[in-house]
Amino acid sequence: MAMTRKTFAERPAMPAPPAPTETPADADAPRLLVVEDDADTAAAVARIAAGLGFAVEAVGTLAAAREALRARAFAVMVLDRMLPGDAEGMADGARAIADLRATAARAGHAPGLVLVLSALGRATDRVAGLDMGADDYLPKPFDPDELRARLRALLRRAQDQVAGFDLLALGPVELRLRARTLHVRGTHVALSPREFDLLAFLMRNAGSAVTRAQLLAAVWNLHFDPGTNVVDVHVGRLRRKLEDAAGMAVIHTERGLGYVFDPGTPGDRAGAAAPVCEAPGARPDAPPAAS
Repeated sequence: MAMTRKTFAERPAMPAPPAPTETPADADAPRLLVVEDDADTAAAVARIAAGLGFAVEAVGTLAAAREALRARAFAVMVLDRMLPGDAEGMADGARAIADLRATAARAGHAPGLVLVLSALGRATDRVAGLDMGADDYLPKPFDPDELRARLRALLRRAQDQVAGFDLLALGPVELRLRARTLHVRGTHVALSPREFDLLAFLMRNAGSAVTRAQLLAAVWNLHFDPGTNVVDVHVGRLRRKLEDAAGMAVIHTERGLGYVFDPGTPGDRAGAAAPVCEAPGARPDAPPAAS
């Protein structure tokens, strides 16, 4: 008789979210935050994550997630798409990603990587979740083995990013997060606060195309298109500062996709990353879009 693999489906929201829980683990274990208002699903995710060596904390609301992120750093966050809001009603967890990461950053913690879990599993839903800043998106019902594989992949990325979190270094570019300073080839380069946040986001996603929608959400906290070229103007200004200091192309335009942080000579986009930043893969350069 054929065997059916067990999956975990999203269930109707409980009258009250589950109380925060924590799974004991080694003091040096990477921490994972589960933000899920269904107790059964939260417990299933926690069991899987704990089996991978994570120290797991589970909360049921965005407010509780903010409190946890202010208190300690998490390497990975598993975030339900639909959660009880701060007021009566439901909130879109994916839309809160930028706010949650900002909460962690203000507390001096690494922002961590985000896996969104949701019963909204159509391609348009997954694209929207990724555009809102999620690092991965897994529809419900999910296969436990697939969740394990995705968490292992995120942990590998998180471990690359967490080491020496105060410094993001890639090629000749060094960004100090706490001091909010930029040095290129050892020379200080002055940035406006917005340019600094923009560069930090691009460097955390080094080697990957970042869309204008992602930048609007993460840097400007805008979850809609304001109908202006504010992103292009700021990226253009930042690109010129970096190229003048580095003597090479640093931020590239991927036509139809967005911007990529990848220091290298024109036509050679394979930069060598320091351990604090995920090494980008070699990618063919694309000419910048016309302004």
